[in-house]
Amino acid sequence: MVAIAILAVVAVLSWRGLDAIARGRDAISRSMDDERVFAQLFDQMRIDARQAVSDDETGGSAIVAERSGLQIVRTYAVGQDRAPRLQVVRYEVANGLVTRYASPPLRNFGQVRRAMRGADSTWTAVPLMSGVGEIQVRMFVPPGGWTMQMADVRNAIETNDNNLTIPQLAAMPLPRAVAGFKVSIRSSSLARPIDRAFLVGE
Repeated sequence: MVAIAILAVVAVLSWRGLDAIARGRDAISRSMDDERVFAQLFDQMRIDARQAVSDDETGGSAIVAERSGLQIVRTYAVGQDRAPRLQVVRYEVANGLVTRYASPPLRNFGQVRRAMRGADSTWTAVPLMSGVGEIQVRMFVPPGGWTMQMADVRNAIETNDNNLTIPQLAAMPLPRAVAGFKVSIRSSSLARPIDRAFLVGE
């Protein structure tokens, strides 16, 4: 009876140890999966931000951040022997899912302006991350600093346009109204938001 009791205690302890190991392994696996998803999302944003066009190519801000999401107008390489075209990409959150929408290559200014107003059936949609409560975007607008208001961006573009009327500045390209942006991802599964900052056009 004593031996049976000892074996039962050993079995219980062994089971608890194996259960703790299994749960720890599952937690590590989930954590690695989350890190991989975050890396994929932020890498794609970094690429889009780096390839963002200048404001004068869009007739407005190449970076638009509103409650509906983040929009970037970027260059799109179509081939070695062909001139690059433009593309509008948009990151949106719906039902906890972050999706990247991308327009087809755009040939002219009119197509770009229409694409900036909204997506249609020709756009591709790639889901990137689930379980997201919201994405907040703050834009760095020189010389004022960080803002979440597109009115500040429009004011900066107007100021940059006015400065180009000065003769000694007439030959200079239009400065970017948004020099960078910071993305904050919030989720009920995260103890605190995860932030990343991106340079625009660098």
